[in-house]
Order: sequence, then structure tokens, then C-alpha cells
Amino acid sequence: MHRPLSLHLPEWFTADDSTLNVALVYPMQGPAGIFGPACEACARLAAEEVNKAGGVLGKELRLLEVDGGADPHKVADEVDALVATGVVHGVTGWHISSVRQALAPRIAHRVPYVYTALYEGGEHTDGVFMTSETPDWQLLPAMRLLAETRQVRRWFVVGNNYVWPRHTARAARRYARACGGGQVCGEAYLPLGAEDFHEVLRRIEHTDADGVLMLLVGSDAVRFNRAFAASGLDQRCLRLSTLMDENMLMASGPEATGDLFSTAGFFASLANQDTLDFHGQYAGRFGFEAPAPGSLGESCYEGVLLLASLIERARTLDVSAISAAAETVSYEGPRGLLRLHDRHVRQRIYLAEADGLDFNVLVQLRSPYDVL
Repeated sequence: MHRPLSLHLPEWFTADDSTLNVALVYPMQGPAGIFGPACEACARLAAEEVNKAGGVLGKELRLLEVDGGADPHKVADEVDALVATGVVHGVTGWHISSVRQALAPRIAHRVPYVYTALYEGGEHTDGVFMTSETPDWQLLPAMRLLAETRQVRRWFVVGNNYVWPRHTARAARRYARACGGGQVCGEAYLPLGAEDFHEVLRRIEHTDADGVLMLLVGSDAVRFNRAFAASGLDQRCLRLSTLMDENMLMASGPEATGDLFSTAGFFASLANQDTLDFHGQYAGRFGFEAPAPGSLGESCYEGVLLLASLIERARTLDVSAISAAAETVSYEGPRGLLRLHDRHVRQRIYLAEADGLDFNVLVQLRSPYDVL
């Protein structure tokens, strides 16, 4: 049952020809709520920059926030109602794959939908465009390098119990075999909001794993990091995460981040001009006490930029026309100039090691020009 739209719409948010309204779907609750404020701030910054440059199709771009941390079907119902009534003309934001799977079939054929979260791969719904990492680009080269440099052969997977961790673990089994004949020696899947890791830690210890692949979301990963370090397992095996931003690192605490690696397309500590410019703009707008604009928040900045670029390039809101023009679309943001291929952004991927409360970027693993 739909909640009344009047509960969600600010007074200024009307469906008329003077604005281009976009639903910004990001987590305001649950495990992923820890980085929700960074997602919102980064998206706002991008919208303001788009509007300073003239808007989209000559219209002001406005964001309507939707809680992507709610039940997936509830999120889909809310966004579907906004699209059906003509209140919003596009959708973007960071939310877990369960939300995307509920949402895409409902709205992607009617409005462009830019999904900014790293995910398990394989999304081909017409009208959906992806800005972030997939396992072939992100996880495989990281596992390969750790096998070569740290001789990690036995991986234990710890993930939340939904589509992204389970599908990524399936890929990890193949990757482990391809990286020097390794193996995934155990897997554990926990509900979102998990707090008790005792049994999982016991299983890791008994399997003699030398690497733990963390596929946990937000505050679940924070609690796992603390429990892992408290158990002493951080002295025996490293951790690799494909979902670990600076906000999660700070919440974990420096005593819980030893031998913790992360792989992503963006880290706040990257010292190139595009990233430095982004930090300057972010700090100038929100101040130095604002949430850290890590990879998850930054993805929402790019989501707004890509959505605006797609519509501007096609010169229409028609999804078919936008899809037809997508291969010619590019945009420039904190990661430099990026382009789409098969509706996915081709990007650089990095491996970083936690250094207290920050990440030390060790190496670039993949370039946009690598052939899969």
C-alpha cells in the first residue's frame, strides 16, 4: 500500500515544465545509513554545479530524497508512484542490489535510472546505467595481486545474506582458482544488521584461512572489524573488502583496521588534481566537519553528473533515445574524464591498505582501457 505522496514532497517540489526533478535514492537507515549523509551531500554538490552551468535542457535540476535503506519493495512502491505521477523525471543514488532489483523493472523503461553502487554485475535492464565497480574489474585483480604478494590461497567469505554478496562469492570461487590454485574454504552469510560474529570467527579460525573476503554493508562491516581484531585473527589473516569507505574505516577505529585492504575506483586519499579539486569544492560547500566524501558518497556525485550528461546528450527524456546515445556520453568528475561502455562506466580501479583512519593507495589495478 502506498503512503500518501504528500508525506514525502516538500512544498516547492512540483511537477511542471520549469524543473527537471530527480529521485535521489540513498540509505537513511539500516547498516548502510552510516554513509547516507555523504551520499546526500555529494549529490547536492553535483546538482548545484549542474545548475550553475545552466541546468539540464535549460531546466533547474532538483533532487527529491527517497530512503533507500527501507524495505526494497517499499522503496520501489514509493519511486514508482513518483514516476507514475510525473513528479520525477529520473532516478539515481546508492542503494543495495535488492533495492535495484525491485526498482529497475518498475521504472527503468519510463525514466533514466543511474545506479551508483558497486554491484555483482549482469544488470541489462534497458534504461539502467551503472557508474561503479563490478567483480571482474574490482575483485579479480585484487585477489590476484594478494595471491602474488602475500601468498593468500585460502579465502573465507563473510557477507550479508542478499544477492550482491552471494553472487560476488560465486565469482570469488573462480577467481581464487585462477590465482595460483587457491580456494574459498568457507562462506558465511548474515542478515543485514548482524551484531553477533562469534560463530563466524570460530569458523574462520578452524578453516585456517589466510584471507577473509568481507562482503558486509556499512555498520555490519564496522562491527565485524572490531570483533575480528578483538579475536586476534587480524594477526593471522588479512581482510579484503570491496565495500569499505573512509566513514566505515573511522567508525571501525585504528585498532581494528590492521592488515585491512580495500579495492575501489575512488579513495579520498588519491592525490591527483581532479580529486583535490573535488575535495576543495566539497569542503568549501559543507565545511571540514562534513562526512568524509569517500567512494560511496562520491558515487552519488557522479550519478547526478552522468544522469545530466545522458539527458543533455540525447536532448530528450525519452529512455530509448537516451540509451541509443549512451555510448557517446562522457562526463568529468573527481575521477577524471569517464565514458560508458555497455551502460557501465569504464574506470580505474585501485588497491589500498588501511593506515589507521585513512587509506594508503598502493597500486592501480585496472585502467579504463583494459580489455575484459
